[in-house]
Order: sequence, then structure tokens, then C-alpha cells
Amino acid sequence: MRSSPVCRVRPARAAGSGRTAGSRGGLAGGGGRTAYRLVICATAGLGSVVPAAAGWINIPMYLESADEALHWSLDELRARQLERVQDTVRRCYENVAHYRQAFDAAGAHPDDLRSLADLSRFPFTDKHTLRSNYPFGMFAVPREDVVRIHASSGTTGQPTVVGYTIDDIDRWADLMARCLYVGGVRKGDVFHNISGYGLFTGGLGVHYGAERLGCSVVPISGGMTERQVQLIQDFGPRAVHCTPSYFVAVLDHMERIGIDPRDTSIKVAMFGAEPWTYATRDAIEARAGLKAQDLFGLSELIGPGVASESIETRDGLTVWEDHFYPEIVDPETLEPVPDGQQGELVLTSLTKEAFPVVRYRTKDLTRLLPGTIYPTMRHMEKITGRTDDMMIIRGVNVFPTQIEEIIMKEPGLGPYFQCILTQPGAMTELTVVVETHHHESDEVKNSLAADLRHQIKNRVGTTAIIEVREPGGIERSVGKARRIVDKRPKT
Repeated sequence: MRSSPVCRVRPARAAGSGRTAGSRGGLAGGGGRTAYRLVICATAGLGSVVPAAAGWINIPMYLESADEALHWSLDELRARQLERVQDTVRRCYENVAHYRQAFDAAGAHPDDLRSLADLSRFPFTDKHTLRSNYPFGMFAVPREDVVRIHASSGTTGQPTVVGYTIDDIDRWADLMARCLYVGGVRKGDVFHNISGYGLFTGGLGVHYGAERLGCSVVPISGGMTERQVQLIQDFGPRAVHCTPSYFVAVLDHMERIGIDPRDTSIKVAMFGAEPWTYATRDAIEARAGLKAQDLFGLSELIGPGVASESIETRDGLTVWEDHFYPEIVDPETLEPVPDGQQGELVLTSLTKEAFPVVRYRTKDLTRLLPGTIYPTMRHMEKITGRTDDMMIIRGVNVFPTQIEEIIMKEPGLGPYFQCILTQPGAMTELTVVVETHHHESDEVKNSLAADLRHQIKNRVGTTAIIEVREPGGIERSVGKARRIVDKRPKT
């Protein structure tokens, strides 16, 4: 008889009582869920009743067919969203001092939120807000109820700290299982997770989702490129997760030691944590013989799992609107814009307990479009850039993704590049540093530089200095690629 994976979990007891702390809901549930203390993987005959020890509950692994929210009608989705937005806003107002002060200052009260359109009356949250309330000032539950703490690296300032209840962790695993399934990962796959573990949300978030889906997870984390390739050869993973820029480094090493990436077992790649273009996807897929899907998230909301791309439609990322309410606002006026118009993505969490967030400015530029694989849930285009990585060169707005798209269409150039900003006089100058695919003569390099300079001027509208280096001339990044190096004087 076939077996179906089951999680056997013991519900936690409420403090000072003999009762369980709440009752578990499905993936769509927002509150009143059981707090789980221990998870053990087991198997049971398909369709059979599993005898459970006293106090244990049997929970099936993630099944897309049982994921009710994916099949809600639009009216049902909007009704659930309104209920959850109202609950989130009220909990923030009642439990987080910052939100109470900010809402009062804006003249917005939870009772004023009678429709989803009313959300625009409430103030934004941003990274500065989170840093100003470091470390635990934005928690909406007692710190003792927080079972995990993640934080950003803090490379650009004070780290941003986020917390999770046990139900947040459980819901996150379900969400990530949904993302991976939609992206083409399946139960039983060996899943090679190159994303960093530790305080970074990417590693553990994806890890738990892959386990919930029923994969055999290889928690290799980032770095150690030679070992990555060795274990890919030894373990035969069908799916991999990392940043697209680091996967290119893995492919480079394979080819250096005589391995054709198309001969490996990898058929599905989930890429996230940095913007990447369709041109980059085409190049990676041609090189590696796989299908690469986009995965979007941010630690301030939950980590990876906010939106993901379908391997079937490959037309943008479905936003999981049962857990996150998306808005697009004009980056200049901060007023909401209609679906289909590009602007800055703003997100409100709908089911997060420990760290609910109201109208968080992601700084990511995209637009919302009608849903495709799940029609009631809108999808967003690939992130085209960020409001905070936009370079203004002689009055022209320039994004690294524009430069990348041009470079990827030049067969003589490799995928690595950096945009270096200097200010020798009154004006900012842009230098684009690129590599050749192979060792080339100075004559060839000069020709490539001239062509790239022309393409940037013609398609982006600005003048750039081009520096063409030999292969390996740009420092490799294990995590997010460092696309912009700002060497201008600090004022």
C-alpha cells in the first residue's frame, strides 16, 4: 500500500492549565491555532486511520488540492482580507506602542477601517520604523510567546528584528510548501538549499517549507562552491534554491572542472533575494537545462513566501493574498495607483501574530496584474528595481536591471557586473565594470566596451564609462550580488 507522509505533533498546553492553547486551523487560518511543540515525521497507509498516542494529532503534509484559499471566489477572498486587515490593524493598535502613536497622529482609528480602501488612511511602516523600535518594540505578543527571532544583517544600519510565534512558524512552512509546489518542486525531491541559514530568513524559511512538502532537504547553506558541486553530483538533487547570481558561480565552477551543467540532476531552480531579469533566466536555463522560477519575500513580512512564480505560467509572481494585502503607490506622492500601473509595492500582513505589519513600504518597483494560475489572486511583475537602488545619472533614472538586460544580450560578456558611482566634479559619473566570457585581446575588449557604451546610451539614455575585465575580475558574492558600489564623497 502507498504511504502518505504525516506529521505527528503534540499540542502545547496553555500556561497554568491543562487545556491546549487554541485549536489548529488550515493554511488560511488567522488565529486560534494550536501551539505545537514537537514535530515527528511518520508514514501512514493511504486512507487508513493512524492510531495516535494520547495527546498527539496527525497532520498531513502539504497538498495543493487541500489548500482551500487557492480556490476561494473573489468575493470570499475580499471578505476574508477585510476581516484580517481589521484584525491586524486592531492588534497593532492595542499591542504596539508605535502603531498606537502613529495611528493617533494620522487621525486613523481601527474603527474607521470599514473597507479595504480605508486602509490608505493609515500611515506607512518602513525600515526606519523597525530600526527605531529595536529590538523588540514592534512585537504584538509577549516576548515569551516568541519562539524564534530573525534579523537582517544590519549592513546598512541597525538590524531589523522580527519575531515568530509557533503558529507563525507553522503557517510559514505551509506557505513555503505552497510556493515550492507551485514552482515545480514535488514530494520526494532531493532539495539542495544553498540559501544562508542563521539570522537570515531565507535558509530556514525555505527549509521548513521543503520538509512540509515532503522533500529530502540538503541544508548546505551558502558558500563552499566546490563542495556545493560535489554534493550536487553525489546526492542528485532535483531542485535547488539560492540567489541567481550565486547559481551562476556554481555553474562556472562546474564548467571549470569539466562538468556540463545540463548533465546534472537539477531540473527546477527557485531563485530569490535579488532582482533578476528574464534575460538572466534564459541564459541560466540554456546553460543548465532546467526551469527557473522566481520567489519573493522579505523578512519584515515573514521571509520568503510572500509571492512565487508558477512553473506552468511563468508570467510573474502570484501574491498570496490570503496572507498579505498588496498595494501599489506612486513613489513620489505615496498615493495608491490602480492595478496595472507601476509603482512601489506596499504590503500589510494578514495572519502574522508576533510581528504584524501595516502598510510596509518595500521599496520594490512593480505592478499588480490579474491572476492567472489562481484567478482571484493577483500576480506582480518581476521586480524591475528598487526606489533605493535607483541611480540618477545626469538627470536620468537608471536601474541595475536595465544594465543587466543589455549585458546579458552580448554573447562576449559574462553575467557579472557592477555599477560604480563616482563624483570627480559636480556631476555623478557611472562606470560599468563587466567581464568577458573568455580571455580576450585588448582589441576585442575595446570593441566590447564601445558596443556596450553605445547600447547603454541608446537604450537607457545616459553615458557610462565601460571597464572590461578578464573572467574572474569581479569579486563573487555568496549571497545577494553587490550591483552598486557608491564611491562618491559622503556629505
